[in-house]
Amino acid sequence: MFYQESGQFSTRYRQDGRALRLWQQRAALWALLLLAFGLLPVIGNDYWFSAILIPFLVLSLAGLGLNLLTGYAGQLSLGSAAFMAVGAFASYKLQFLLPGLPLLLSFVAGGVVAAAVGVVFGLPSLRIKGFYLLVSTLAAQFFVEWLLTKFAWFSNGNESGVITAPPLLVAGHDFGSPAGRYLLTLSVVLPLFVLAANLVRSSLGRNWMAVRDMDTAAAVIGIPILRTKLLAFAISSFILGVAGSLWAFTYLGTVEPHGFDLSRSFQVLFIIILGGMGSILGNFLGAAFIVLLPIVLSILSGSLLSGVLPAGQLENLQKIIFGVLIILFLIKEPDGLARLWQGWRARARLWPLRF
Repeated sequence: MFYQESGQFSTRYRQDGRALRLWQQRAALWALLLLAFGLLPVIGNDYWFSAILIPFLVLSLAGLGLNLLTGYAGQLSLGSAAFMAVGAFASYKLQFLLPGLPLLLSFVAGGVVAAAVGVVFGLPSLRIKGFYLLVSTLAAQFFVEWLLTKFAWFSNGNESGVITAPPLLVAGHDFGSPAGRYLLTLSVVLPLFVLAANLVRSSLGRNWMAVRDMDTAAAVIGIPILRTKLLAFAISSFILGVAGSLWAFTYLGTVEPHGFDLSRSFQVLFIIILGGMGSILGNFLGAAFIVLLPIVLSILSGSLLSGVLPAGQLENLQKIIFGVLIILFLIKEPDGLARLWQGWRARARLWPLRF
């Protein structure tokens, strides 16, 4: 019974409201933080940082943004990549319009611009929902991509719309190395996750879930539907905008509008479906699945089928296996990886007993 809450009681209201009530949970969190900030930057190599850890963190953050909107507030969206693009290009443009603007502040400003755009495209949610709302956000996806490609002003005159990240300087320290870009990404992602975890447990989070379950009943009990839905779009787009800035600045370094196309929106959507809708932890689990599975399949196919199939067919085979695994996983556990984790945790509380 290594995961047992026996004897751990809340004696104050503040203790009862904590997200992590057990000392085992808090100890595991501190161990993870020590691993992420202290150990990984020392033992990790450039491949770990550039190909695994940084995209994992950024996609987790993007999944968080969409999960707040879809998993908690119940508003469907296929425009995640568009809001990421708005955040990335806004941060880039502000760096040139306002010389000397701190890098982190440009991330925040990019998120604010993305939030404003998200509110505009969230206005149809006041009259339509479900599949029709999904189509309206799809329009945002195509419109933003066309706008950033058509007008070179957003990319400072680059006709192809390509933007290049400025030097990653924070308080005079250069975070341009792979380990530095990882630490910078981690330092931005974690506070946003903490903020979101507290947000969904607040009155606003409860309003989101009430609107998600039945907006008519929510309106009857006095929840302001207009403000609740628009706040969901604004906060979701803000987080997606920051994720877009990180994707352009700390992961890729150079990106074009087509880098935020519809396939990127589907990738973010798959993260929350696989990880678990309405789950903060599910964003990490879904992003890990999306990032790691293609790498594992590439290693396995390269070692087992090398020389048997041409390289192009190996890549197609990986995509087929990836799609089949996603379908099988959704059939076996439609509530996502977060549900599997909850089941394991419930069994661990009773171990070695079964009931």
